[in-house]
Amino acid sequence: MSIRIGILGYGNLGRGVECAVKQNDDMELVAVFTRRNPQDVPILTAGVPVYPVDEVAGHQSEIDVLILCGGSATDLPVQTPEYVKYFNVVDSFDTHAKIPQHFARVDEAAVEAGKVAVISVGWDPGMFSLNRVYANAILPDGQDYTFWGRGVSQGHSDAIRRIAGVADARQYTVPVQESLDAVRNGETPALTTRQKHTRECFVVAKEGADCGRIEQEIKQMPNYFADYDTTVHFISQEELNEQHSGIPHGGFVIRNGCTGWEREHRHVVEYRLKLDSNPEFTACVLAAYARAAYRMNQEGGSGCKTVLDIPPAYLCRQSGDELRRDML
Repeated sequence: MSIRIGILGYGNLGRGVECAVKQNDDMELVAVFTRRNPQDVPILTAGVPVYPVDEVAGHQSEIDVLILCGGSATDLPVQTPEYVKYFNVVDSFDTHAKIPQHFARVDEAAVEAGKVAVISVGWDPGMFSLNRVYANAILPDGQDYTFWGRGVSQGHSDAIRRIAGVADARQYTVPVQESLDAVRNGETPALTTRQKHTRECFVVAKEGADCGRIEQEIKQMPNYFADYDTTVHFISQEELNEQHSGIPHGGFVIRNGCTGWEREHRHVVEYRLKLDSNPEFTACVLAAYARAAYRMNQEGGSGCKTVLDIPPAYLCRQSGDELRRDML
């Protein structure tokens, strides 16, 4: 039996989920929900219906896991605790500072409904989170460093587009090379947020918009830009389409640690991602955790989970015997 997947939101991430479902032979896409006119949303999978978002609850019996593809700024804080009342859900909520608050709200709703929600799924939070935890457990005497980019942040770009007067935007996260080099060399500098990354924004303003106000709103936005050196470029839609149409990303998780009685041996653990398409890779992670959410709920589980709570075997199509034979 295939795991029946629904997609809520059909932008870059939603299309990525659709492609990921195609690559997993134990899943099938059964429905897409959109805030746009469904007739204006052509999808890739033949025969799968597209519904208006206000009809989601009426399809409870048809969907095993609903994958939420909205933004972290305003969509997921509302959508995840709402839709877990009807479905097992997976989201990619990525505002790190607000994850505990989001978890608490979603957990309450999920437990009451008897459903499983997996939140903050992707590569950071997500795959990077796992690698930070593994490295911390193995090298307790050490220091963690996470560097993102250079790449387009979907969440930060979306946050800019929510500002009044903005027609479109792309935001690049850029590691500070000197800091990255020092950490890779085994040094353990105490780096501030500002010393690790810069942010570069390319913004298309609507006609007549106050660009000065937009720039200040970007630079002062808490949890997104306020703690970084941020550069804002105002460009035309044509230039944005021509030079910034891709969505690459990636980054590094590094832990420098010591072992030995006198801390005489040093170790560097590094995990790297280099992604042609941020949303498509994120979508693949979401699909794997949708499998986990389904399995956990089938076993009677409920409540909110993160990637730190789920055994790796739950993500895989293979059986335990196959994993032990081929992967261990």
